[in-house]
Amino acid sequence: MKKTLIFLYILNIIPSVVIADMIPDNPTFKAARENLVENYIAGHGITDPQVLAAMRSVPRHCFVPKRLVSKAYADTALPIGASQTISQPYVVALMTESLKLTGNHRVLEIGTGSGYQAAVLAKIVKEVYSIEIKEKLHHESTRLLKTLGFTNVKTRHGDGYFGWQEAAPFDAIMITAAVNHVPPPLLKQLTEGGRLILPLGNPFSYQNLTMVTKTRGDYITQQITGVLFVPMTGYAQDR
Repeated sequence: MKKTLIFLYILNIIPSVVIADMIPDNPTFKAARENLVENYIAGHGITDPQVLAAMRSVPRHCFVPKRLVSKAYADTALPIGASQTISQPYVVALMTESLKLTGNHRVLEIGTGSGYQAAVLAKIVKEVYSIEIKEKLHHESTRLLKTLGFTNVKTRHGDGYFGWQEAAPFDAIMITAAVNHVPPPLLKQLTEGGRLILPLGNPFSYQNLTMVTKTRGDYITQQITGVLFVPMTGYAQDR
């Protein structure tokens, strides 16, 4: 009984510990987000009102290491540990807008990272399923997303190359790491008319942000712009 009570007590205090460890939002951060959106996101051509609202709402400073909080609202990628990064805010907005999401969509994200992109998606769509291969990042991002109240995000530790078959099909899939081919298992998990966006090309150089749309069982590809992402690890590299 005592062990059970102690265990329950630990579970109950975990959210409090996470909240206490987080830097709360404040007018300075909100003003910095507004500046980021106006000058570097809307200012660079992003027009979807839902995407702009999400970028204004999600506190990016909660998703970066404490030592980098002062750079949270710069339009740049930042390291988050485990050789991974949180993406440049403009790229987050561009990838999100390109998927043409609506409130009833279900989205699969490959590469949770710190959870920032999942949080942005969760502000727009019905459900987000996110897979992270780095176990430490998976646990940290899962706790943070729950603490911030993103109840429509489901997370999993594993190799995103194979997707989330039991939750498929998805209206959209987003891969947030570079890969030199489109993983076939993910294409099979798209709905008819579904879109998959990914940085496609040499994982150790620059890539092309590419959209793949499933149309009548066929796949139509469209290149959007040049990008630079960290490599997708796991089966994508080992195959």
